[in-house]
Amino acid sequence: MRTPTLIAPPSLIAGNWKMNGLAASLAEAKTLADMFTDTPVGVRVALCPPATLLAQMAWALKGSDIGVGGQDCHAEALGAFTGDISAEMLKDAGARYVIVGHSERRAGHGESDAIVAAKAAAAVRAGLEPIVCVGETLEERQAGRAAEIVQGQVRGSLPKALEGHAFAVAYEPVWAIGTGLTPTLEDIAAMHRAIRADIIGAFAAAGRIVPILYGGSVKPANAREILSVTDVNGALVGGASLKGADFIEIVRAG
Repeated sequence: MRTPTLIAPPSLIAGNWKMNGLAASLAEAKTLADMFTDTPVGVRVALCPPATLLAQMAWALKGSDIGVGGQDCHAEALGAFTGDISAEMLKDAGARYVIVGHSERRAGHGESDAIVAAKAAAAVRAGLEPIVCVGETLEERQAGRAAEIVQGQVRGSLPKALEGHAFAVAYEPVWAIGTGLTPTLEDIAAMHRAIRADIIGAFAAAGRIVPILYGGSVKPANAREILSVTDVNGALVGGASLKGADFIEIVRAG
């Protein structure tokens, strides 16, 4: 049997608006769509607004190459889960992607690797591409446990249900989010290399084309050098994604 030719992982730049944005904020998404004319070939772009804006944003960006994603989903398709949103509901609202396991969900809502894995499985069940987040705290890094923690999260958060489906992994050093701090390029390369090895270990050759995103205070000033690091196949962008002009500069750096 001939071994299939493997291609480079598809780049993905995803903006996470977190709990920011009202209807008036859709103007920023439209501004981004208007500027989205000279981005690098092969770079996919997504915006993940609050759930209240998801359907409106999907409509506003209809016809553009910008995808829309959710920021979280429940593992179940439906049921008595007040306040939760299923992956199927996100899909129905126009989403293509969903973030699961973000550090703010893990820390603030006590989400374990098993919960994150169940949500990732739910995402592919609904036809969404999950962006599975992993990352260490400052205390864990200072204790010399960064690789141990992150690799454990990778192994525990990627269910076998992902086999044969599109998904991404986002490495977010928790201590760098919103602080302006970033690891060295060597630190980023080492962690992404370790993550790649674990993904290949779980999914064999298919693991070579899973995009690994970097997410930790990515902004126009540092995007190009971060995105040039081996095995960095895109970015999960926080605050800088709220302004179309800033976000498009990060996209162009990809």
